[in-house]
Amino acid sequence: MIAPPEGLLSETLCRHIAETPWSALSPESIEMTSRALLDGTGVMIAASGMSADVRPFLNLAARQGTGACRVFGTDLLVPAEVAAFANGAMAHALDYEDAFDAAPSHPNASLIPAALALAQETGASGLELLTALAIGCDLVCRMALALRRPMEAGGWYPPPILGAYGAAAACARLLGLDWKQTRSALSLTLCQTTMPGAIKHNRETNIRAIREAFPAQAAIVAARLAAEGVAGFDAPFEGRDGFFDLYAGGQFDSSDLLNDLGKRFYGEMLSFKPWPSCRGTHVYIELAGQLIHGQGLGPERVVAIRAGTDRVTRMLIEPLERKQAPAVAIDAKFSIPFTLALAAVRGNVTLDDFDAASLADPAVLAMAARVSAVEVSAPDWPPGSGGFLEVDLADGQTLRRELHVPLGSPERPLDRAGLVEKFVDCCGRARLPLADQPARALAAAVLEIAERRDIRAVFA
Repeated sequence: MIAPPEGLLSETLCRHIAETPWSALSPESIEMTSRALLDGTGVMIAASGMSADVRPFLNLAARQGTGACRVFGTDLLVPAEVAAFANGAMAHALDYEDAFDAAPSHPNASLIPAALALAQETGASGLELLTALAIGCDLVCRMALALRRPMEAGGWYPPPILGAYGAAAACARLLGLDWKQTRSALSLTLCQTTMPGAIKHNRETNIRAIREAFPAQAAIVAARLAAEGVAGFDAPFEGRDGFFDLYAGGQFDSSDLLNDLGKRFYGEMLSFKPWPSCRGTHVYIELAGQLIHGQGLGPERVVAIRAGTDRVTRMLIEPLERKQAPAVAIDAKFSIPFTLALAAVRGNVTLDDFDAASLADPAVLAMAARVSAVEVSAPDWPPGSGGFLEVDLADGQTLRRELHVPLGSPERPLDRAGLVEKFVDCCGRARLPLADQPARALAAAVLEIAERRDIRAVFA
């Protein structure tokens, strides 16, 4: 596709953000956005009680004054920026939030904390909130699809950078900004948002867990400043030194941003996680459960395990020694050897499997030590989605199985009932736990939030 004149792409996107009516959303899009809201809220609630990494953010929020916005899983009511910051820290802390497999990203991880905070402050209706979420999620997916040079090539860590723009779009929409103000909000997002690839390399850091705090807060600040009249750039997306210049060396395809814009919302293609770890580990968890645990094979019978990886999932197995024995929970969640070892030894991977005892479990570590990688340069599966396992046994047998579409994908979805059960389980793990029946009532209210004239009562 021939690139449009500079400025026209940004104008088109910003007009879409500001002017698309809620009626453009199909019933499927409303349903999937409601499910994403339920899932994202539940994951934040669970993190409030389970993740030590988020405690500094909750402690800081408690000192920032009172407001109208809930810090989930707690009794804190704080200003919108503070709620977005604290809830953003919790959104990815357990690595249990939704994903967009077609261009590996987490479009809702900073979007939901930011939009929910602002919607509570403004008293938005359910349809206003869902429309903002659908538009923001779709923008992140389109930006990820449009990249023709990986952001990692420039040393960046993509998910929270991309997510910031969806969050800012939703906040601009909820504040009622016109398209030029929306363009300024996205320009101001470009001024604030960064995330270096360094968060992948240090063995002890937990920044990878709480990374979404920063774009969630930045999105609200950007939208507020734009509403106050701070002017942005003419072409924050495609312009000189704009987003695609800075993060992809100018290598992008605008057709992925514009095709069926306002008619097709990529939030309908989200994957919801059955296991609380990086989406790229899921195919190996599923295969290990089938090939190893399902056949009762312990570490004494398994000689070697080879995981077939691609250019995306390679990061989940390198450096190998660190991934075989991760030091912190978030690193374990980004480890193919550790997560598949959990599935092989315990038969499942749950929220309870990343505590200190699990990180030191001799049986799990022994199984993880048997894992190595086989990189596939031209896989039969979409990058980041599929893989294979080969298991050498002590008796000389080799077991092999390949899987292209992991559980939770649009092709193999978790249904509404399954997401409600996940939500209820998460609510029971909060800093202030919610019992079964109140949790189910909250789930029902979130799933029917389109009917609410004011969403504040749902989270009161």
